[in-house]
Amino acid sequence: MPDQSVSPLLEDLSLPFVQRGLWTVLALAVAAGVLGTWIVLRGLAFFSHAVGTAAFPGLVLADGLGFAAALGAIGMALLVAGAVAWLARRQPQAEDSLTALVLAGALAAGVILASDVFGSQARVDTLLFGSLLAVDGADIAFAWLAAGLVLAATVVGGSRWLATGFDPGAARAAGLRSGAPDALLLVLVAVVAVATLSVVGALLAGALLVVPAATTRLVTSRMRTWQLATVALATLEGAGGLLLAVEANAPPGATIAVLAGAIFAATALVRAWP
Repeated sequence: MPDQSVSPLLEDLSLPFVQRGLWTVLALAVAAGVLGTWIVLRGLAFFSHAVGTAAFPGLVLADGLGFAAALGAIGMALLVAGAVAWLARRQPQAEDSLTALVLAGALAAGVILASDVFGSQARVDTLLFGSLLAVDGADIAFAWLAAGLVLAATVVGGSRWLATGFDPGAARAAGLRSGAPDALLLVLVAVVAVATLSVVGALLAGALLVVPAATTRLVTSRMRTWQLATVALATLEGAGGLLLAVEANAPPGATIAVLAGAIFAATALVRAWP
């Protein structure tokens, strides 16, 4: 009797919307995997979550006014990134508090716009948690564009990010004082956070941007190995979460986030085991 155990998987893989989702996941695994290591190294995890979540009002504006969602999201994400960076330069000791303040204001503005201005409450779940099974060619192209930008920026500015990430004081003493590479890193966080919105939405961007990199950081300390391992793990989590969601008829973004969190918890427990 032939083995039928793989037939449901093969059937899922033959579906066009699953194939589009897998291409998107692969692109974002490269973008978020490489960038995620810089985010964790530089302590930008909360900032990346805030930028992704703060893109929500931009998505609502785009949905209500009828222009491209990516334009609204990236405009708001860059605005929030700039606001946080500007405020943090004046009060560096209160950076997390200022980030939380900007995040709360942007999220509240998005809820007001969705409910009272545009009356698009029915779209809020999709905007907040993504819709990976509904991605189109533009989403895939934007994800690969984000991946290309991250790889190019890593080649150009990676040495500076590495130096300031491990020892900021020594980097300043060595003359690495220009703010351009750091500003580029913040812009890339905003761009990739927007690219993840089609997969995990505004609230779960950290599932791709932070969690895989934080997981692999537990088992490796070499930068190149860390980056390669993070890309591989993000690919497995994204593809696995997508296929699990299709089989269980569950939201793909939330499934990917839960899977990533479970793998992080399991890895941390194994590392902590005496």
